[in-house]
Amino acid sequence: MGFTIGGIREMRSGSRRRGRTTECTTVAEYTGLWGWDVAPGARAVAGRCSCGAERCRAPGAHPLDPALEVPAGATLDDAAKAWSETPGAAVLLPVGRTFDIIDVAEPAGRRALVRLERMGLPLGPVTATPTGRAHFFVAPGAAAELPQLLYRMGWDDAGLDLRCLGAGDHVTAPPSDLGGLGPVRWLRAPVLDTAADPPQARLLLGTLAYVCHRSPGCD
Repeated sequence: MGFTIGGIREMRSGSRRRGRTTECTTVAEYTGLWGWDVAPGARAVAGRCSCGAERCRAPGAHPLDPALEVPAGATLDDAAKAWSETPGAAVLLPVGRTFDIIDVAEPAGRRALVRLERMGLPLGPVTATPTGRAHFFVAPGAAAELPQLLYRMGWDDAGLDLRCLGAGDHVTAPPSDLGGLGPVRWLRAPVLDTAADPPQARLLLGTLAYVCHRSPGCD
């Protein structure tokens, strides 16, 4: 079966009418509509990881077999076939390809999001995790540039609860569960204009650093 933007919109509409979205449809949306690679991830129940390792370092928060990754552009059939091999897997997104992630405390992230929207700055997707973090999707390369960007903005010696995730990292995508703690959710859902082309980190970093520095627990 072919896969088109119009097709996924129709599926999303139908899913809303049924009140749920299947995992394979979610994966197909991420690959076919937003242009992201997707990796099946482990889940955690009662602190035990589905990978089976006795001393797993990241229970329910790491990818499974890299060979099962679903590439950007995959069709709905491709996604369904891949996910049938890892039933119940969490949906993970590899970082450092289409986007990097700026990770801040959720309260600071919410305040920054309001400021950035009022300023009319371009924004990519933003998620909130059950661990109380907000993830801002920014252009790839931000992780390597972050120290220099903070230095240029005068925040290099500030105590900021702010970090950047880059190549080699993965983030759990909505609506999957993170480490048995609850689902990841969208604070700002992806849109066609910025999902595969998120803004440069420097456009958002000043506001994020300012709000994070002023927020309790971030200074």
